[in-house]
Amino acid sequence: MKKKIGVIWGDCASPEIVKQAIRVLDRIAQKYGHTFEYTKILMGGEAIDQMGEPLPKSQLDLCLQQDSVLLGAIGGPKWEGLAGNMRPEKGLLALRAGMGLYSNNRPAKIWPQLADASPLKKEIVDQGIDFIIVRELIGGAYFGKHEHFEENGELCALDTMPYSEHEIERIGRIGFETAMKRNKKLCMVDKHNVLETSRLWVKVFDRLKEEYPEVEYSTMFVDNCAMQICKNPAQFDVIVTENLFGDILSDEASEITGSIGMIPSSSLGKTTNGLYEPIHGSAPDIAGKNIINPIACILSAAMMLRFSFNMSEEADEIEEAVNQVLNDGIRTSDMMSEGMKLVGTQEMGDAILAKI
Repeated sequence: MKKKIGVIWGDCASPEIVKQAIRVLDRIAQKYGHTFEYTKILMGGEAIDQMGEPLPKSQLDLCLQQDSVLLGAIGGPKWEGLAGNMRPEKGLLALRAGMGLYSNNRPAKIWPQLADASPLKKEIVDQGIDFIIVRELIGGAYFGKHEHFEENGELCALDTMPYSEHEIERIGRIGFETAMKRNKKLCMVDKHNVLETSRLWVKVFDRLKEEYPEVEYSTMFVDNCAMQICKNPAQFDVIVTENLFGDILSDEASEITGSIGMIPSSSLGKTTNGLYEPIHGSAPDIAGKNIINPIACILSAAMMLRFSFNMSEEADEIEEAVNQVLNDGIRTSDMMSEGMKLVGTQEMGDAILAKI
């Protein structure tokens, strides 16, 4: 099978992890008789440096021509002083919107080999951590109006959080369908005691839940959810929430699993042309030092095979290779513990390749 993969190499330490993910994809292609054709796409800081903006239209057009897109991470201190509309992160927001990627899916699963690395108490971890956060991705505060103005002689700022019924319904269906494939539990997280947008979310979900009678449905305020993720994560199966809340909660959820360097993500819309990326940042402080953990990027590539290319067997093999490497006690510095073998980015890639 031949597939076109757009590759956004990213900024700072990002190219180091993307390199390892591509090595793994090439090994899978060789073993299973596939052909993966890679197209380099500029976005973020690299695009600003070379083309003067975080996501030029020509690069978005390239993304739309691919079967899927693999991204490392963007941003860094070099671009922090730029105007808001010129920051690397604006490129990522524009990419999500331009590709119509309204559903971001982030698993929070603890690998048993890393249980001791979780900051949670052992008795909490032993109950199990295995849930997924389905985050609405192209609406809400990040895509609302952003204004600065003067009022009563002082500077003021305004951000809006708009949502329409159809935006909520389409992400709601993703959540319910995901729950049907897992343990049939869904928790919608909002702040309907304060926000009008949350009240609309409640109204839409109250209607949707009638179509999925097998799913155990509940709601939870976002502040309580943030506490419960640390206090009793085993209660969750699928969490569905809006953009801003999902951004915060998914980062929190990643930390309780032992290392943010282990968590992949997928962003999908109406088509199978999705965006796959690790949830961590570009790690400018360790760029070029062969330190950054490549596993989240490699697992993101596995998610791409599974959800965009329907290559479940190949995805399983990558995930099992990671599992075997962890069983062997091989660790990068972010998940290092006593008695384990410390390796760098390249060496971790080598170890995973050796298991495929």
